Amino acid sequence: MTKSELRKLYLAKQKSIWSFDRKQKSEQIAGNFFQTFDLNNIRFLHCFVAIEKFSEIDTSPIFKRLWRDFPQIQTLVPRVNFQIGEIENLKFTAETKLKENVWQIHEPTASEIIETDKIDAVLVPLLCFDEKGFRVGYGKGFYDRFLKNCREDCLKIGLSYFAPIAEIADVQIFDIQLDYCITPQKVWTFSVKANKNRLY
Repeated sequence: MTKSELRKLYLAKQKSIWSFDRKQKSEQIAGNFFQTFDLNNIRFLHCFVAIEKFSEIDTSPIFKRLWRDFPQIQTLVPRVNFQIGEIENLKFTAETKLKENVWQIHEPTASEIIETDKIDAVLVPLLCFDEKGFRVGYGKGFYDRFLKNCREDCLKIGLSYFAPIAEIADVQIFDIQLDYCITPQKVWTFSVKANKNRLY
């Protein structure tokens, strides 16, 4: 199936997830993240804030545990600069206040921007992914452009409710491959560099 076909299918599947199931699956994904990755060398971690209307994975359990157990890690969240069509990285702490933008995405009201080349790991939103580590997002291309600007050794970790499909039919040369994808059941690995950062 093509990206547009998969986007329509998996957005509908994601929106159909009940609130209780969403909470449970999000907590399982958070658990797999902390059980799998060695975070000792991570200093800057970028992670999305869930879009409620799309029933996205709730990342608040990840943020809360990072703030509690890994104070050396600075957490960042995305803000889209619509003038240039690029993602900016805003510092995000337990005290940070959020507001909705025009896309109903929560963003920090403060604007301390961190340079992309400082980021050690990115938790990437997606609708589905394939067995090679390519993802289907929402079709705006913001994350593909953003990930392209990250350091080569920056870990790209997708979060997904669903197991991978076999193949996305229309992967393009500019599409960025994930290093991992975390589902409620397991962690999928797609690159050699990713294995160096696993706990097992």
